[in-house]
Amino acid sequence: MSQGQPASGELLRGPRLYMVMAAAVLAMLLGSLDSMILGAAMPRIVGELGGLDRLSWLVTAYMLTIAVSTPLWGKLGDMYGHKGAFIWAIVLFLAGSVLSGMAQSMSQLIGFRALQGLGGGGLMVGALAIIGTLVPPRQQGKYQGVISGVMGLAMVGGPLIGGVIADQLGWRWCFYVNVPVGAAALIMIAWLRLPRQRTQARIDIAGVILLTIAISAVVLVTTWGGKDYAWTSPPLLALLALALAALVALVYVERRVTAPLLPLALFKNANFSLITVAGLFLGCVMTSAVTFLPIFQQVVQHASATNAGLLLLPMFAAMVAVSAFGGQFITKSGKYKAFVVVGGAALAVGSFLLSWAGRGTSPVVLGVFMAALGLGMGLLTQTTLLISLQSAELKDLGVASSTATLARSLGGSVGVAISGALFAGAVSGARTADGTPVSGAGGAQPDPNVLARLPHALRQAYENAVADGTSRIFLFCTVLAAIALVAGCFVKEVPLRTANVPETDDTTPTPTAAPDPAQPSSPVNP
Repeated sequence: MSQGQPASGELLRGPRLYMVMAAAVLAMLLGSLDSMILGAAMPRIVGELGGLDRLSWLVTAYMLTIAVSTPLWGKLGDMYGHKGAFIWAIVLFLAGSVLSGMAQSMSQLIGFRALQGLGGGGLMVGALAIIGTLVPPRQQGKYQGVISGVMGLAMVGGPLIGGVIADQLGWRWCFYVNVPVGAAALIMIAWLRLPRQRTQARIDIAGVILLTIAISAVVLVTTWGGKDYAWTSPPLLALLALALAALVALVYVERRVTAPLLPLALFKNANFSLITVAGLFLGCVMTSAVTFLPIFQQVVQHASATNAGLLLLPMFAAMVAVSAFGGQFITKSGKYKAFVVVGGAALAVGSFLLSWAGRGTSPVVLGVFMAALGLGMGLLTQTTLLISLQSAELKDLGVASSTATLARSLGGSVGVAISGALFAGAVSGARTADGTPVSGAGGAQPDPNVLARLPHALRQAYENAVADGTSRIFLFCTVLAAIALVAGCFVKEVPLRTANVPETDDTTPTPTAAPDPAQPSSPVNP
């Protein structure tokens, strides 16, 4: 066995474990920073490249390809090793980041964001699967608390960093900043040997194709519905039929293949199914909030991109605080259901309060509303991942983590598409007191520099439209958060596992001698 390679049944400890954790955190920071930084730069991107009607596609394209690729990354990690899949995901994400920074049109930027998403689908999956392999669920609370805290800090600093970059360097550097972070993660992970298993099973190509068709059809329906096409129009009905047919075929295929992309046995566990539903709607609310709150603050509250980042601090500070506390509490007590229920309630309350925000809402009051939302986000982010991993067998940790990530990514993709349609509908229908349409008079760009040149009446009408669109979005989010709360109430508190036994990292089986009945067996290292 190579030096530094963990033996079967031996968990990494000390510096090697900390190195793995650092690499995992940095990789997850890539995806989080990208989303957080970009939110504050959205108005500048639209101001330079145009295409307000396709604004939601900057997020949708990214989240869609994450959703499509996530299960595949999880299965590849389970079959051939999480380290290799993790490294390739980082490389692909960085390639998409560089190309996005070089985009010359909105269409190019959307396409390169899709490439980013293909790599991004493996970032969270790889990190969670590695942590799930090395750390038993009972001990994961403190590590996931640290991870959630660091991710929350990224969310706190991300909008501020994005605002500073957009104001000082230009929005393209919001993508280029991913390169040094990703390079650091690659260096840390490349020199480590991690526990893994190999299998001769083939990739479930049919499952990949069917899942891609189903997810793409659903996202297109939610993106086009009520905006480009009527909800009952033939194109949307055809897409719905295609999605349903693909889902039925997917279930048929997954029940018969040797190594299914989505093992249906996972969903026989009630906790896994319930927490997947909660994660789905959590993704809807989180992505919608991060995408549209900065626009509301810059357009309605006249904040600069930098100040818009600062104004999001209450939401992310609350998320960091509860993540740090929650991880330690779960590790010591083994209890987690209360976090799911309270988190769902806080998410619903925060969303409802934000639906009342308007032009007259002060930044202090808005900050209180966002703190309530952040409380729910922090509590649910940690517990949804923990319960997903706890509910799966060790051999399916990659698939379990990919399914949890898929649910959140799919929720984010569908949620932001519907939110974008609600927002665009409010803006496109806005008119001044004399009947002048806002969109037809050049007022459909959320760039503050463009708005400053508009006549007062037109600018005021646009600000009212943005406030109305934001209100519609958070009313929609309130309904979704309420569903997540109901799902969380039915979760059963199952004792967390206290030990994991990872598979060997050898490419060939290690021969073992038959046990001598006369000798006592040696305990496995915890």
